[in-house]
Amino acid sequence: MKEVVILIPDVDIEQNIEIDVRINGRKKTIKYKVELLSWEGNDDPPADPVPILKKKIAEYENDWELMEIGAPGKDSIPLMFRKKNGSLAD
Repeated sequence: MKEVVILIPDVDIEQNIEIDVRINGRKKTIKYKVELLSWEGNDDPPADPVPILKKKIAEYENDWELMEIGAPGKDSIPLMFRKKNGSLAD
């Protein structure tokens, strides 16, 4: 099993989230970012949001990977990224 679903409290948009887990006794910190992508002058919402999403994802920091695209709203859409290679500690 690669994925475990953990419910977390609601967070404000554009917040950082850190989750500490133990895997076989070793501590691992997993970092997430939740960001709000505004439609920025496009139709609200745009008829085709895919090009806007692709551009944002392609330009995002290389050490973060897209994990989830939230439900689009009238003015924006939430995106959740996870930092690649979380730190391991004893």
